[in-house]
Amino acid sequence: MTTSPPSPPLAAERRRVVALAGHMGDPDTARAGLEDPEPTVRGTALGALHRLGALRHDELRARFRDPSAHVRRRAAEVGAHYPMISMIDLLHDTDASVVEVAAWSSGEHEVVDDHVLERLIELATEHDDPLVREASVAALGAIGDERGLPAILAGCIDKPAVRRRAVLALAPFEGDAVDAALEAALVDRDWQVRQAAEDLTSA
Repeated sequence: MTTSPPSPPLAAERRRVVALAGHMGDPDTARAGLEDPEPTVRGTALGALHRLGALRHDELRARFRDPSAHVRRRAAEVGAHYPMISMIDLLHDTDASVVEVAAWSSGEHEVVDDHVLERLIELATEHDDPLVREASVAALGAIGDERGLPAILAGCIDKPAVRRRAVLALAPFEGDAVDAALEAALVDRDWQVRQAAEDLTSA
């Protein structure tokens, strides 16, 4: 009588093994998860390798092209910790949730190249998803480059969540246009926008 080979572990169990590897100093097991057929395992593997300080730059960049938006989004999140790696590819992603996280990560980098800056300006003013515009405006504020100021000012007349973030993003800037935007925000119909403006003007 022949016996069947053991069944492969379920994706949830494989994910658990990979996650534990990130806490147990086992980069080989974590790295194997990068090639798992299940997106949640691949995403967990990225986090595990980052936790171990063992994530290679080429491995992170490879996940920018992962077929799963879940993995690309996780790669964008991890990418916030690697300022030497540009988020430009993910800022052009077809999935808005990936673009949103890539914009946030770019803001965490604080210093970006012109291609990233130009793309963030474009996203802040033209993207259909308000969450992307909000994240892009916030990133432009964190970067603090004067070229991003017009996009931030445009955000001050966007939807309430974008306005709130745009007002806070004005912090590094000065000038008449900034003063006018803050004065308008002080009487905004949204109380959180008003609060953000009060916090800046009273500082």
